[in-house]
Amino acid sequence: MPAFAVRASRRILAALSGAALCMALGAPAQAGPQQYEPMSASVRSALAAAVADDRSAPEPRFVSVQEKVDWLAALSERLPRKWKPDPQQRVEFLKSVRYEAQRAGLDPHLVLGLIEVESYFRRYAVSHVGARGYMQVMPFWTRVIGNGDSSALFDMRTNLRYGCAILRHYIDIERGDLFRALGRYNGSLGRAEYPNLVLRAWKKWEHAAAAPPPARPAVQAAAGAVPGG
Repeated sequence: MPAFAVRASRRILAALSGAALCMALGAPAQAGPQQYEPMSASVRSALAAAVADDRSAPEPRFVSVQEKVDWLAALSERLPRKWKPDPQQRVEFLKSVRYEAQRAGLDPHLVLGLIEVESYFRRYAVSHVGARGYMQVMPFWTRVIGNGDSSALFDMRTNLRYGCAILRHYIDIERGDLFRALGRYNGSLGRAEYPNLVLRAWKKWEHAAAAPPPARPAVQAAAGAVPGG
């Protein structure tokens, strides 16, 4: 075989291997590159404090136990079973999302919509630009405001905390303009496709939360609403 054909075959095999790895890790279609922008020392310090692990259990705020059970039961039904097959796993994920969203001053349904678009709830999703995990956080953030351990972005709470803190940061930069903040988050500022996808997903999660939840004893037990839960 001619040398140029060998080199071409090797490039094709390398590309296919990379694609297979991305598929195995669940690479999302919508993830884009969050861009590093110079920031003041005070902003960097505030973001570092926002992602610092307080080691507390993720216990989000609810008005009542009934609201807690209803919210977890309703939204647990919407999570893809392929990635979250166990009721306890779905409940813990939803509690963590709500906790980190509230901690950052965000609507949990917005965060769920963003996760759906970015990774479709795949913990080990990796994009073609290297964004990682549920909220597709770029590894450079761990060097800018964390301890530099980018592998930690595959940890559920770490990824959610970084993602929520970064989205809050972009919302603050854009003075509350969520549409532009979402564009920054995805690295597609000025384009409408990504913000519109997230906003539509956000409304679907809001609607699901408002719907009467199905009777799911397993979810109720996982939420701690029944004896032995």
